[in-house]
Amino acid sequence: MTADVVATRRAAPRSGARRLLSRHWYAWAMTAPVVIVTLVLVGYPLVRGVYLSLTDATEGNMGRTIGMNVIPSTYEFVGLKNYTDILTSAEFLGRLTWTVVWTVVCVALHVSIGLGLATLLNRPMRLRSVYRILLVLPWAVPAFVSAFIWRYLLNGEFGVVNAMLRAAGFAGVSWLDDPFWAKVSVIACNVWLGVPFMMLALLGGLQAIPRELYEAAEVDGATPWQRFRHITLPGLRPVSSTVVLLGTIWTFNQFPVIFLLTQGGPGGATEILVTYAYRQAFEGIRNYSGSAAWGMVILALLVVMATVYRRALRQQGEAW
Repeated sequence: MTADVVATRRAAPRSGARRLLSRHWYAWAMTAPVVIVTLVLVGYPLVRGVYLSLTDATEGNMGRTIGMNVIPSTYEFVGLKNYTDILTSAEFLGRLTWTVVWTVVCVALHVSIGLGLATLLNRPMRLRSVYRILLVLPWAVPAFVSAFIWRYLLNGEFGVVNAMLRAAGFAGVSWLDDPFWAKVSVIACNVWLGVPFMMLALLGGLQAIPRELYEAAEVDGATPWQRFRHITLPGLRPVSSTVVLLGTIWTFNQFPVIFLLTQGGPGGATEILVTYAYRQAFEGIRNYSGSAAWGMVILALLVVMATVYRRALRQQGEAW
């Protein structure tokens, strides 16, 4: 084989790549800023978090600058010690159990209430556009603002809810001070925040189902429940499979509601994994390596859940 042939074969891939870049340069130019921002805001913190989770970095051994003095870092590589400490700790199982319960209950209420409201709004009625706007308002309000409003409403002494209960002749409830009622409170607040998104998504799915299917089923004598079961639910599956996954991920990592409404209390009763990881990094003697390891565990749990969910959809014939 001559040198010219070898040079030609080596240059062929480069010329193909150049042709690809020259042909689709506009698409590459449009996606480049997104890729760069994603690498800076997501890629680097993720890699840094993985690295810190394999060390014993804390506030005491991290490098810092005090005036003119530069204190070097003294933390060391410890391998998987942080992960073994988490998985064998008493906090992990308790926090994980409550996080799963919190996620399942919230997502189930999001879907059921959102589907009910979407079904009502999909029917002809007067002032339907006004109802849609009113139902979307909770989603338009920032989560931290909603959490503060709910904290005021559920205040045990001065809250509006207890004032209404006392006015009706009932005793006030310790909404944020009792472990059971604190869990009910954070679930209610999160459901109020999450239902509008689920309602809008499912309403779009309902409007995409052909009306002819309902008319044909009605002619054949199908009852409303049969039409709902055999037409509405299968027709919503492409939309619901995606929004349920998104709702699960968002609820699993719903930091503002828990932290701002109850701060994980009382006695850690409402603490979920993400708020506990935050406390490790920003309260007391800051344990950066432990917090990073908690974050990686949360990420791993979500990846496993998404993978299992996707395989379940494929077994049911869904292309997702």
